[in-house]
Amino acid sequence: MKNNNLKGQGSSTSNSLKEQAERSPLPKTMQAMVMEAAGQPLVCKTMPIPVPNEEQVLVRIIACGVCRTDLHIMDSELPKPKLPLIPGHEIIGTIAQVGSKVTSLQIGDLIGIPWLGYTCGHCKYCLRDQENLCENALFTGYTIDGGYAEYTVAFQKYCFHLSPQYGHPAAAPLLCAGLIGYRSYQMINSAAKRIGFYGFGAAAHILIQIARSQGKEIYAFTRDGDLQAQAFATRMGAVWAGGSTEAPPVTLDAAIIFAAVGELIPKALADIDKGCPVICGGIHMSDIPSFPYKLLWEERSIRSVANLTRKDGDDFFALIAKIEVKTETRLFPLRQANEALAATRNGGLNGAAVLVM
Repeated sequence: MKNNNLKGQGSSTSNSLKEQAERSPLPKTMQAMVMEAAGQPLVCKTMPIPVPNEEQVLVRIIACGVCRTDLHIMDSELPKPKLPLIPGHEIIGTIAQVGSKVTSLQIGDLIGIPWLGYTCGHCKYCLRDQENLCENALFTGYTIDGGYAEYTVAFQKYCFHLSPQYGHPAAAPLLCAGLIGYRSYQMINSAAKRIGFYGFGAAAHILIQIARSQGKEIYAFTRDGDLQAQAFATRMGAVWAGGSTEAPPVTLDAAIIFAAVGELIPKALADIDKGCPVICGGIHMSDIPSFPYKLLWEERSIRSVANLTRKDGDDFFALIAKIEVKTETRLFPLRQANEALAATRNGGLNGAAVLVM
């Protein structure tokens, strides 16, 4: 496990990446880890390099983070993925080729590719600034091929242009764990002081750094008996860490649930004060058990987070440019994607798993 400071990288990193991209010839094939059927391990395959359309860029991938959403896809908890599918939506890479109508990016640029891969721009959600709910959206590593490969293509308007400090594997978790954590956090009243994080993994360990920089107190809930995760949360700055069935020592002003466990919703409602929210930060959750209305009464609320918007990304990267953010990662070579997924599933690592190309 590595603790990675994402600040302080010089412009020489950007120059070297650009020079490497410009002088490196494109191969005709690439290695990719492919999902051929639900519930089955990924298969390592040699595939043709994808060809970008006029609005897309070809990206030489540096690294791709492993997200629990990838497991939800493989376990059929998210229905109807593209098959065969190259998973992965926490991508850091450099532009290797551009389509004829690409104007905002050029060869050698360092970019990040998130979960939201395309929106139509004309459905009712897009027209009211809710592109994360677009009826015709495409999602990286789910309905379009993603980052468990040496190369991928992406629509230019859905890539984030990154500064040089993010040109290494440690930055990959920012593209989903960071972004979704930030969107969840933005749904909390800015006056909230005492915030519970239910599940302390990739998203929580990034978000706690933002919250602490703003003077918040974080109370971390982990699996009962997971002393390693509780120690990790404390080391990252939580003022208290305990099991998910334990009561916090104070009444909370807000709760964010990162774990995909429906039973945590009534527990979080019991932990928060009147008029406060429970934010569900995951794309999938097990069934929520019935609970007495008194837990919800007094204007407590439950709200889900769906996907992200490009504005979320712009705001998030602008914010973390002002503070020192560190990620903890365990690096795996691309061919060990199944091992990385197993480590993510079993909760056997702090922070995030990242595939390196």
